Amino acid sequence: MFVIIQAHEYQKYAAVLDQMFRLRKKVFSDTLGWDVPVIGPYERDSYDALSPAYLVWCNDSRTRLYGGMRLMPTTGPTLLYDVFRETFPAAADLVAPGIWEGTRMCIDEEAIARDFTNIDAGRAFSMMLLALCECALDHGIHTMISNYEPYLKRVYKRAGAEVEELGRADGYGKFPVCCGAFEVSDRVLRKMRAALGLTLPLYVRHVPARSVVTQFLEMAA
Repeated sequence: MFVIIQAHEYQKYAAVLDQMFRLRKKVFSDTLGWDVPVIGPYERDSYDALSPAYLVWCNDSRTRLYGGMRLMPTTGPTLLYDVFRETFPAAADLVAPGIWEGTRMCIDEEAIARDFTNIDAGRAFSMMLLALCECALDHGIHTMISNYEPYLKRVYKRAGAEVEELGRADGYGKFPVCCGAFEVSDRVLRKMRAALGLTLPLYVRHVPARSVVTQFLEMAA
């Protein structure tokens, strides 16, 4: 399942979040060699202390992680402005309630290969992007901003995502870093589902079976 984890649910998804921070170290520090904060087996930075939301792909029992990413509103502190400002020098102001930043997207290729033999890494990454579009649309977000290396633009295109490159800059690693604005709309959602051959949503907002009001009325009856 693809689910959004907010701060008040961190404990509920503790095992999944633990795996996510371990995966981030494996992907961004060990494999890609990025200069990111590493604490023991985890990759965490100061933005993880700001109660961000995390979009994760996990099993129904919340015991195994397949992928995840961090979501933060641009109205607060972001990597976009604090670290990667040089990647969009000529762009207009990107701070707005309907514009969110997506960072640290990664998938666990070994876990996916073990549990989903018909899903390769490319399709898995595309599924994460589709779930992100669905989640963002469901929460009133019209634009996702992300920094990425140039080769990923081909991956986004295969997934049916539409991204406008706002700029790029050197000096962050072996390759230039781009800043892109991803459109979130019903039109793009339909395009992405068609690209993946999917009709049913991957992400579904969790709705409690019983509201607090309902439970109170039952207790008072």
